Amino acid sequence: MHQPPTAHRIDPATGAMSHATGRYEKRLRDLAGLYADAPAFDCAAQEAGGRIVYAVNEVRPATTRGDLIFGTTFMEPGQIGGEYYMTRGHIHARGNRPETYYGESGQGVMLLETPEGATEIVEIGPKTLVYVPPLWIHRSVNTGPEPLVMSFCYPGDSGQDYEIIARAGGMAKRIVADGDGWAAIDNPTYRPRAAEEIARVYATTD
Repeated sequence: MHQPPTAHRIDPATGAMSHATGRYEKRLRDLAGLYADAPAFDCAAQEAGGRIVYAVNEVRPATTRGDLIFGTTFMEPGQIGGEYYMTRGHIHARGNRPETYYGESGQGVMLLETPEGATEIVEIGPKTLVYVPPLWIHRSVNTGPEPLVMSFCYPGDSGQDYEIIARAGGMAKRIVADGDGWAAIDNPTYRPRAAEEIARVYATTD
């Protein structure tokens, strides 16, 4: 039986999407371990742990091969110890699944990393589409003073592996304020992945 076509209106200021079938939120207290300055995070979490840092509205017609998952991400502006608010980040559980992000409003960057640790950073803003190729870990960072709103789309059977970043002590680079904007600095807690873990990532392709 054919699924019916659908149309969805997106509010570029809020990320609200008509006829969304799912939503999840990440509050500040949910993001322990992401930021380099743990004492600064603990202080911020005590004061405003319930603050929503980012929220996702989405539609999942089917989580099977041949379909798409799509939606919007709304990210608040802010910093922890000089490090900009970010998403948890992930690689797709089926590693060769790509993703696109389209800037609706605000300014930010997509921080990307290969399993071997090579880094790319792509700026995203209004009317900018970012393509995340297969086998790239990716994380969104709001580097502006206003909310960052993006729409996204990826294959329905992609899945997400969030722990690949945590197991490495974070991503190889961190995005921080430098007085004139943003800068990428080395992450001193980053641990390069062993050959066995890299091989596991490549084994998830099908």
